[in-house]
Amino acid sequence: MVAAMTVPRACAGQARRGARAWLRLACALLGGALLAPLAGAAALRVRPGEDIQAAIERARPGDTVEIERGHYTANLVIRKPLTLRGLDRPTISGAQRGNTVDVQAPDVVLDGLIVRDSGHDLKEQHAGIYIRPGAHRARVARCDLVYNLFGLWIEKADDVRIENNLITGLRDQQSSQRGNGIQLYNTRGAHIIGNRISFVRDALYVDVSHHAVFRGNRLHHSRYGTHYMNSYYNLWEDNDSYLNRGGLALMEVRDQVVRRNRTWGNSDFGLMLRTLQDSVIEDNIVAGNARGLFIYDVEYARLSGNLVVGNRVGVHLSAGSTRNTVQRNDFIANREQVRYVGARDEPWGDKPGQRGQGNHWSNYQGWDRDADGRGDLPYEANDVVDRLQWRYPALALLAGSPSVQALRLLGQQFPVLRVPSVVDPAPAMRPWNPRWAAWLSPGRAAPGMETTDER
Repeated sequence: MVAAMTVPRACAGQARRGARAWLRLACALLGGALLAPLAGAAALRVRPGEDIQAAIERARPGDTVEIERGHYTANLVIRKPLTLRGLDRPTISGAQRGNTVDVQAPDVVLDGLIVRDSGHDLKEQHAGIYIRPGAHRARVARCDLVYNLFGLWIEKADDVRIENNLITGLRDQQSSQRGNGIQLYNTRGAHIIGNRISFVRDALYVDVSHHAVFRGNRLHHSRYGTHYMNSYYNLWEDNDSYLNRGGLALMEVRDQVVRRNRTWGNSDFGLMLRTLQDSVIEDNIVAGNARGLFIYDVEYARLSGNLVVGNRVGVHLSAGSTRNTVQRNDFIANREQVRYVGARDEPWGDKPGQRGQGNHWSNYQGWDRDADGRGDLPYEANDVVDRLQWRYPALALLAGSPSVQALRLLGQQFPVLRVPSVVDPAPAMRPWNPRWAAWLSPGRAAPGMETTDER
């Protein structure tokens, strides 16, 4: 009986091993068939006067279409994985019709091209380069996108890389008639690196896009440097946003890291944090804006190492922004350090059991008798006079008068006149950032920055 059962089991095992061997062989043959076009990738050359779209149609998946220097009028559609590479920067003009380049396949590379003159229909969202849903892993590098409605529109395409491009919009149109420089919608894993974007509506418009990296971009002369909504787990690092209406606007987001950015000379705000949770805002420079930090409905965030200098209002804080950690920041030479309206004090600086984490305030009037670098008196950002000035702006004309100064003194001495404020229990006596003075007049040009290369 045992022998009778052993033989069928052995045969069954041999059959299974044979089936696996056939499966491995079939996979190898199928993989070879799929990779064969890529392994034998060819380069097709397009010369002035020739048809780029015809070359794209002739190309096999994985091929490279090389375009010689010249001016080509075309509205290109790419439906297969390939590389479109410019030789000495050829120009592709969409003649102000539709999308100049329409990418509909994954693994497409556009490199070294001048792409211009898309259509101007906002309803149709015409773009210099439109990356369609499913066109994953697209890469656009070293291209100039000029006089398009939208520079790049990227929709439902994951793991795209947009690197080292120059994007300028419709300079002769009002902001409301322009599109955005780069628009990301419903994407994951994007890398937006080293781009220069100007004269568009919003330089970067990001919506429902997660796990992305925005690094080393320069954004200027637009409505917002970035307009950023409903997006999570993203890194915003080492970007410059200047001479816009607003610098960086982060709204309805969580789990962000916003690090080492510089936002200066913006006519409304430098850095807007609106309805933001569980995020890190650190080592940024916010200089010479109308409002430096605009913080609205922000919870469980950590703000540290930021330099807020030379703004008309350093921080505008409102709408229950609480339970945040705000430490080791510098608030220097802002005309009004903090504008805060709330029902109770908002503690910044040292937390219970901590020492030496206070913020530096250039208008602090306390002292440090034990020379430990920490102020002996708490810093309070606002008093009863500030509240009156917000309600009656004309009172600022009397700011230096004896009567107003007496009212300030009374507010300090009599708690009944005290108003809720941002309170730093032991402020730092010296700035944390040793280079703060270089940012006192950023309107001319930020240190190490030039502003004329894209104008």
